[in-house]
Amino acid sequence: MADHVRVGLSSYTYPWAIGLPGAPVTRPLDHDGLLDRTAGLGAAVLQVADNLPLHPLDRTRLLRLRDRARDLGVDLEVGTRGVEPELLARYLEIATLVGSPLLRTVVDRGGHEPTPAEAVATLRPLAPAFRRAGIVLALENHDRLSSRALAWVVEELGTDWVGVCLDTVNSLGALEGPDVVVGVLGPLAVNLHVKDFDVVRANASLGFDVRGRPVGGGRLDLDALLPRLTRPGPLTAVVELWTPRQATVEATVALERRWAEESVSHLRRRFDRTEPVAAQPTTSTRSAAR
Repeated sequence: MADHVRVGLSSYTYPWAIGLPGAPVTRPLDHDGLLDRTAGLGAAVLQVADNLPLHPLDRTRLLRLRDRARDLGVDLEVGTRGVEPELLARYLEIATLVGSPLLRTVVDRGGHEPTPAEAVATLRPLAPAFRRAGIVLALENHDRLSSRALAWVVEELGTDWVGVCLDTVNSLGALEGPDVVVGVLGPLAVNLHVKDFDVVRANASLGFDVRGRPVGGGRLDLDALLPRLTRPGPLTAVVELWTPRQATVEATVALERRWAEESVSHLRRRFDRTEPVAAQPTTSTRSAAR
């Protein structure tokens, strides 16, 4: 079972403040600003993902970021997007340098959408390097691949060096709700993206909208979810937000910041950094279609 849960923030907690296409901000949030917010909210972890990439930083800047995080009492986690070997080799170096225990990535990047079998063939040669580094490759569930397909990839590669970055909402794009996703991927999760949501009628009730909410303010049932994350070892619960666009970018950024504060406060009330997560029986997913 997971030994304990630690609360974290992400560059995807603040995508509007960092900057999105068509929504420029006057002073974009940078790596140091993210560290300050993480420490200020009392979170233990900062996951820096592909919307604020680390590979443009040289070794000196990466070491400075690592040292500043340590001074603030924040552990860094490294993320990127894609499964190309050259990309992951570079990010494995970065993860090693800054002391990240995992490297989060998404299988799809741009127009590259490998099948599960192609993803396994691409990633398998990286196993020795990840094993030597003692770093887990955390594959995130996203829009296209079903939970069972992703679980098959992880199990084919080997759970000693590959796990799942479990996002609570992303798989709606694959027509899978949180209960299905957690049931399949919970036993493989090394990292949790806590993303709350609501589903409301729209367009004169002729359809539905999926809307982001601050953690604790939507339909996500943490009490039902957490006991199903049964992989041994520590688990980080990282806040991600789908903050809705407001009348101005400034108003959107302000709402995003309030939601981040509310979300971390909710999670820290829900559990401290050492709360155990109860185990439940699991089932194998190796029979998933290739």
